[in-house]
Amino acid sequence: MTARTAAPRSRRRASPFAPEHALKLLLVFVPAAAVAERLHADGLVVFALAALGIVPLAGLMGEATERLAGRLGAGVGGLLNATFGNAAELIIAIVALRRGLHDVVKASLTGSIIGNVLLVLGLAILLGGLKRPRQTFDRTAAAAGSTLLALAAIGLLVPAMFHFVATDAVRRAALTPARELALERGLSLEIAIVLFAAYGLSLLFSLRTHRHLYAGQSHREAHDAAARPSTAWRASLTLIAATALVAWMSEVLVGAVESASHAIGLTPVFVGVIVVAVIGNAAEHSTAVLVALRDKMDLALNIAIGSSIQIALFVAPVLVFASYLLPHGPLDLRFGAFEVMAVLIAVGVVNLVAQDGESNWLEGALLLAVYLVLGIAFYFLP
Repeated sequence: MTARTAAPRSRRRASPFAPEHALKLLLVFVPAAAVAERLHADGLVVFALAALGIVPLAGLMGEATERLAGRLGAGVGGLLNATFGNAAELIIAIVALRRGLHDVVKASLTGSIIGNVLLVLGLAILLGGLKRPRQTFDRTAAAAGSTLLALAAIGLLVPAMFHFVATDAVRRAALTPARELALERGLSLEIAIVLFAAYGLSLLFSLRTHRHLYAGQSHREAHDAAARPSTAWRASLTLIAATALVAWMSEVLVGAVESASHAIGLTPVFVGVIVVAVIGNAAEHSTAVLVALRDKMDLALNIAIGSSIQIALFVAPVLVFASYLLPHGPLDLRFGAFEVMAVLIAVGVVNLVAQDGESNWLEGALLLAVYLVLGIAFYFLP
């Protein structure tokens, strides 16, 4: 009887209909996007094919990073997650910066923050709680993460507040528009330096001084499963190949973003906040939902909240630094008023969810409802 029951389990693990296998089927859109671009197909078609191609590549990058982190230990694993966890978003944003699409880049930063804590976390909580009355997670670790996210968001919101508050002072000082722009760019650069330093401190906190808060059972299981020596070289090759393909698909995607947005009547802000952010977060989407389905909510929260922290403290400063080397001028961190409000709402909501150490499917549905409300508002935003 043992042999008969063991066989079906093995077959289930290897099923081609598992979510992770189904995601890899989307790899067919990578060559399809390349062919469409070469044939000068409609911009909307090229954009859609490139977006669908980036989704499985981002998933492969997340999977390879997780395997290498388990193999190489917590310290190197933290560095890998910092470098590659949001690599798809970072590559897309750098390509957009090269083309001078600063508004799309800033919108994608906003969209990544609210998308991770509302869409990714909401979907994980909803699907993970459908068959369970409640799911629990480490309250202290979740509170530390949500508090750090709130502090990180402040660094992104201050340049916008400075612009609104200092407008009258700038007029009284009779500064030229060029001087005002240089002032705001200087402020953004110095804030980016502070945020980058804060990111280093957050790594020290989570990987060194308080690593016990983030070393739950789910992490140990993932470490044991990923620590096989034979997987390290394959994960490295996968990571390198997927990163190169994402860079290529990003060039195709950004090249078609303007014509695609005009074709369907979408503003660059909506495309950046919703479309580009969802594509860039593909790895977090799939991984967070899968671990939540396995009742590993500690890991799901760390993925969703941790990714937003990386966007605010790592990706945003790196983009500011990189913009000084690109032809279209430095990137500032001055976001629009509605983008500022959306980030504040997202940070406030995730603090409410994390404070009691448990979740249920209704909380996930409400997080998704907040995301839909903000998405509708961005759609109608001129």
